[in-house]
Amino acid sequence: MSDFLKLKKSNCKNCYKCIRNCPVKSIRFSGGQAHIVPDECILCGQCFVVCPQNAKEISSELEKVRVLMQSGDPVVASIAPSFVANYNGIGIRTVEKALKKLGFTAAEETARGATLVKSAYDRLLEEGQRDIVISSCCHSVNLLIQKYYPQLLPYLADILSPMQAHCLDIKKRYPGAKTVFIGPCVAKKDEAARQPGIVDAVLTFEELTEWMNAQKVAFEPEEEDNAADEGRARVFPTTGGILKSMFCRSEKYTYMAIDGVPNCIATLEDIENGAVHNVFIEMSACVGSCIGGPVMEKYHRSPVRDYVRVSAYAGKQDFAVDPMEPDEIGKLMPSLKPAREMPTEEDIRKILAQMGKTRPEDELNCGTCGYNSCRDKAIAVYQGKAEVSMCLPFLKDKAESFSSYIFDNTPNGIIVLNEDYEVQEINRPAVEIMNLRSPSDVMGEPIIRIMDPKDFMEVRTTGRSINAKRVYLAEYQRYVEETIVYDRAYRTLMCILRDVTEEETARERKDEIGRQTAEIADRVVDKQMRIVQEIASLLGETAAETKIALTKLKESMRDE
Repeated sequence: MSDFLKLKKSNCKNCYKCIRNCPVKSIRFSGGQAHIVPDECILCGQCFVVCPQNAKEISSELEKVRVLMQSGDPVVASIAPSFVANYNGIGIRTVEKALKKLGFTAAEETARGATLVKSAYDRLLEEGQRDIVISSCCHSVNLLIQKYYPQLLPYLADILSPMQAHCLDIKKRYPGAKTVFIGPCVAKKDEAARQPGIVDAVLTFEELTEWMNAQKVAFEPEEEDNAADEGRARVFPTTGGILKSMFCRSEKYTYMAIDGVPNCIATLEDIENGAVHNVFIEMSACVGSCIGGPVMEKYHRSPVRDYVRVSAYAGKQDFAVDPMEPDEIGKLMPSLKPAREMPTEEDIRKILAQMGKTRPEDELNCGTCGYNSCRDKAIAVYQGKAEVSMCLPFLKDKAESFSSYIFDNTPNGIIVLNEDYEVQEINRPAVEIMNLRSPSDVMGEPIIRIMDPKDFMEVRTTGRSINAKRVYLAEYQRYVEETIVYDRAYRTLMCILRDVTEEETARERKDEIGRQTAEIADRVVDKQMRIVQEIASLLGETAAETKIALTKLKESMRDE
């Protein structure tokens, strides 16, 4: 299958909304990015509709259509009957006039092909040879059966879709013509690619609108000849629209319309279990049928208004079309069941254990990962489509366990306050610092009961954190380094207290020893100075006496 649904990787945000809404879980996750699994996808387009980041996009065939026009061959558009819901207040004449400005040779309603298809259904039912007949107009339903319920393929009508029948009819009437289908469905791109030579290109209404805007072409409503007595098959794009256009003459069958992939799956399982017989089932993947197609739903989901518009535009009689022979309108639909390796029970248990699910009661089956059960998720992990980390309860428990481990085992005291300065959390080291019996003594109480709130109020008011401020808690005779931060997003204040009492005591002891040493040194110096002075004094006296004695001796010797 070609890559008709693409992913813009930069936009994927790990929200898992696409896998939660994918009815067949055909999305693989790797490195936090979503990847569509082509051989499992039924192209229902739900991932495109629900993606909040617009990470899914439908591949455009505008350039392909331009190339067809440059070939010189006539290019005829087949317009899905839901166009009257998508483009309010216009009819086929208005559409054809605008499309001719873009370069199309002509434009016709796909409802003409629907007339051929509904006649083929009536003929098939009148033959009465089949127990169950499922309509094959919706390609997503066809893919669902081909890929997931291939054993039910004998019940799927082997008849072309209205798009294919109309394009074949166009090519009969326009020799050498190229055909372009325009509608609300991404699956039609795949249907055209699987049977080349019938539909040469497929555009969505979104692509057509972009092209018209780029070329400055607008719809110019004019007096429409809706041919009220013609065009009964225009109701095909509504739930039950196929049945409304059919004659349903055979009394062997019960006629019913089923829309939405979950309802289609439930119906197919009933058929598989043998609970359904003698029915004709009109099956549509989209809720509301084609007027609820992915492009319609993405941009203007108005089911009631759209139904009214389609119903009002429909006629009461069939289009006048040249009938097709059974061999012309028939088609083969082979099994496309993907080869998927299934894990053993032991493999599943190991993967469940990695998600912290070791007992049946651990399997919450909450669906937040997008899978219906934990076992389904484990199987997807085994097949490489999912990651263990996609389990929200597992991540929550892991995060809480890790944070609780840090909270309970850090040597630092931690106190968490709300904006009213009330204690919300306090760990064991903080309890010990505050000489409390247990955390319950202060839980919910104002911080002023155990600490001066001044610093908390300053941080809350200024928004500036306090980092490693040394504080003496006189009441507890402890020194702490206080760090306070304010989280505006969660409206909480967190205080981290590092007990530095021993460090402070050791510092004070060192300071005291230093002071005492300085005093002793001062005393020693003073004493040494006194000794020096005394020695100096004695030396001075001795020198004076010696001088006197020598003077006297000198005078005595002179006299002699």
